[in-house]
Amino acid sequence: MKTATLSLMIAAAFAVTSHTANAQDVAAGKTSFNKCLACHAIGENAKNKVGPELNGLDGRKSGTVEGYSYSDANKNSGITWNEKEFKEYIKAPKAKIPGTKMAFAGITKESEVDSLWAYIAQFDKDGKIKVK
Repeated sequence: MKTATLSLMIAAAFAVTSHTANAQDVAAGKTSFNKCLACHAIGENAKNKVGPELNGLDGRKSGTVEGYSYSDANKNSGITWNEKEFKEYIKAPKAKIPGTKMAFAGITKESEVDSLWAYIAQFDKDGKIKVK
């Protein structure tokens, strides 16, 4: 009985810790997104700026946001955005998609990249935060 109770307490602690870490990642990602704000918008009422709005990025084909004028390199990249593709891209955009219009040098710190993805990936195509 004591073993079962202890196991439940440990499982609950891991669940709380995992949720807290994710919330911290999202908060850190929101702070990191400030580097993106000059060119990109996200959330409800987001509009294209110098770069496309980023709502619903996870699962979206590169070069497909309506009303944004992409480079041919971006439109023809064949990328469907997901965590792996985004993390490779954000570290060195011009290396991942040679000819992209994105002038940003990149973010190389792994924890910042992880947090930025956690923040961006939470938004659906309408700019609403996905229910977990």
